[in-house]
Formats: sequence, C-alpha cells, structure tokens
Amino acid sequence: MRLRSLLFVPGDRPDRFDKAMTSGADAVILDLEDAVVPARKDAARQAVASFLAAQARSGEKGAAAGGPAVFVRINPLDLAMVDADLAAAKGADGIVLPKAEGASSLAALDRLLGAERAVILPIATETPAAVFQLGSYGGVTARLCGLTWGAEDLPAAIGAATSREPDGSLTDPYRMVRALALFAAHAAGVAAIETVHPDIKDMAGLEGTAQRAARDGFSGMMAIHPAQVALINAAFTPTAAAVAEAQAIVDAFAAHPEAGALQVNGRMADAPHLKQAKRVLARAGKGGAA
Repeated sequence: MRLRSLLFVPGDRPDRFDKAMTSGADAVILDLEDAVVPARKDAARQAVASFLAAQARSGEKGAAAGGPAVFVRINPLDLAMVDADLAAAKGADGIVLPKAEGASSLAALDRLLGAERAVILPIATETPAAVFQLGSYGGVTARLCGLTWGAEDLPAAIGAATSREPDGSLTDPYRMVRALALFAAHAAGVAAIETVHPDIKDMAGLEGTAQRAARDGFSGMMAIHPAQVALINAAFTPTAAAVAEAQAIVDAFAAHPEAGALQVNGRMADAPHLKQAKRVLARAGKGGAA
C-alpha cells in the first residue's frame, strides 16, 4: 500500500468525499474524531457507512480497485465509541487509531477488528504516556501499516502554549517527538508518516516541510486540504535523477556481487548505499527493498 499522501476529510461532510477520492491522494481518511463535534458523530458514522457500502456495491472499493485507500479515523478506544465507529468503518481499507499508547492499544484494536481485513495506522504521540511507548509497536500484529504523529494534542495535554515557533517550525520538545516517531516506525518496519502542515495557505511552507520529511526518512505525510496533495506527492516521489543514481548502484552491485564497496559514477558506494538505493527504487515503483 503506497502512502505518500493521506488526506483527512470530516466524516460528516459526505459532499467532500468524492472530491477527496479524486484528489490524487494515496489514501483518504474519513474522520470520525476531531473534525466532528459530538452532536454530529452519529450523522458522520451514517455518512461513512453509506459511502463504504456504496463503494462495495459498485466495485470501486478503495485500494482493492486501484483507487486511493480508504481509512477511517475512529475515536479513542477509551471513549466507549469504538463499537459504533468500527461498525461504520466496516469494509474500510484501514483504521487510523488516535491517542494510541503503544502495543496495548494496537493489540486491543487488532482484537476488535476480528475478521476485518483493515490495516491499522496509529497516531502515536498524542499523550505524554504514548511517547514512552513508541518502541513497542513492532511484532504486535501484521495489521500495522505505519506510524504517524501529531503536534496538536500533545501540547494541549501538557499545558503547553503551542508546539510551533512564530515561523511555523517546531519547538524543541516536538522536534524530539517527531524524531522518536520516525525511528519508532522504522524500528517496527513500517511507513513513517509526517504530521500535517496546518496552514492551508502556506504552500511554500508545506513544500519545505514535505521535502525535509522525505530527506529525513519519512515516506509520506498527512494532508488537510486537497490543494496540499500534489506538493506532498511530489516531495515523496523520487526524481528521475535519484532513480537513475539508485539504479546505477543496484546494477553495479548486481554485476559484482562479491564486492563490499564499489565506485559508481565517481563516488564510493557500499552496503548502506545499496540499501538506500533499493529503497529509492521501491518508492519509485521499480522494485527494490520495501
């Protein structure tokens, strides 16, 4: 499942669902949590359930039909809404789990999903306790498809005024949390997904954030508006030059499998370079390591 761009859509705005599905996003997240006020939760569940049922009837069922994957962000497991939320999300490609707190949260949702085929994408840094459980996600369930993090709920939970400097950059505590989430995802062997860029009009800032995330080792990013999708996709799609360089490294080692290090295009390449080259090719859809 390719997850460069993941676009949130409020679950109580079915008028926006089709636009989201044609936005170019790799995944669409129908949101039953923060984007929906309590009085609208039932309406949102009905809208999401109707949309997923219509997709199933038409045969246009998300990733299985070659379209964007359809995720549903449910409410936190401790709010006693999970049964109603999962009933509405029946048939979704994936579940986004907010306020996740490590292996126990992941295992609990895995049990609740039962025979459903949905994968799970936890938002893994929204409570103080969650930060200390980031290393526990690996090996719990094959449903885990990635880890993402958030810079909004955590400051609210600890009474911080904000997670961002006036220029939009992260303050020190949240840069640390971002890095921990990145390494936690890789330790678990799943996709690392960057959090949202909250300023919808700041396209230059979005582009810089997405490019830095791709540079740092994230493989995708959340979006909150369709206009953000193209820039995010571009940032997480290797350039033609990067693909050519990666292919040259892979080809060189294939031609000399006994070599521990080689000179490729005038530069030294060894095992870490080969591993990274395979990742680049995989992101470009040209094989290589996942």
